[in-house]
Amino acid sequence: MTPREPRSDAGAADTRARVFGRRKRGGSGEELMVPRAEFRSYYGRPVLKPPVWEWKVPAYLFTGGLAAGTSLLAAGADLTGRPALRRVGRTGSLAALLASGYLLVADLGRPERFHHMLRVAKPTSPMSVGTWILTAFGPGAGVAAAAEVLPAGLRRSLPGRLLRAAARPAGLSSALVAPAVASYTAVLLSQTAVPAWHEAHAELPFVFTGSAAASSGGFAMALIPVEEAGPARALAVFGAATELVASKVLENRLGLTAEAYTTGKAHRLRKWSERLTAAGLLGALAGHRSRAVSVAAGAALLAGSALQRFGVFEAGIESTKDPKYVVVPQRQRVNRP
Repeated sequence: MTPREPRSDAGAADTRARVFGRRKRGGSGEELMVPRAEFRSYYGRPVLKPPVWEWKVPAYLFTGGLAAGTSLLAAGADLTGRPALRRVGRTGSLAALLASGYLLVADLGRPERFHHMLRVAKPTSPMSVGTWILTAFGPGAGVAAAAEVLPAGLRRSLPGRLLRAAARPAGLSSALVAPAVASYTAVLLSQTAVPAWHEAHAELPFVFTGSAAASSGGFAMALIPVEEAGPARALAVFGAATELVASKVLENRLGLTAEAYTTGKAHRLRKWSERLTAAGLLGALAGHRSRAVSVAAGAALLAGSALQRFGVFEAGIESTKDPKYVVVPQRQRVNRP
């Protein structure tokens, strides 16, 4: 066995260049040439398991916000003597709540699972808190709406008079819980491990609450005479402006994770949401005397709000598929002084 010949200094440098990713830079210095790391998962599997939720979940997020906002509108209309707005708000709130409950139970797979969540109350669990918020909101919304659809023949009966007397306190009780109904779903999403939702924990409640206000105002604008639609227009303008500003803040603050919101299907959905919400905002401001403009603006706000929820949902799903959305923020937090 013959000993190997000693390598020259140049050969050793070339070996180091191949092994450590360095190359010579002219004289005696060396320049680091390590390529950027590709964030790959073990055996090509995602770092996080994508949520198994379907379209029912973003639809549930939308209808829940609509139920909350219309309940607030109905309570205000009841106190200020606007019967058309009160009627649309109460019946719309119950209809949206029933749709929201159906979508939630359908996604859970078995109705008894919702009932099982009422066995305990865990303040540290957004799911548990949300279940109790819906439970507190539902009865008031139901009683208030029932008083609006009570047949004329039953209004003068004793049960009818009792129901109508209970309608105002019931509507006010649901209105007190409505802000929590509009925002708790954002907290629920942001407490998951999904990067696009978790990193946006500071902005999502504003996005969802603004979206709920915009859709509720738009819903009422489209269904009631313009003479009574003043509060609905005000809520729609406030909600649309809040949603648009909060969405931009979200995109600018998240850094790398913002790519999940600004690329792919999520970007397309949210871009159309932005356009429709902006159009609805302009219509609410300029069309206060035109029934046709109010209807068009209300429809645009409803569609924009729905697309916002679907866009946020898609961004979360996509962020679980690329390991960089998990690895890079974690490294940034570790290296933060």
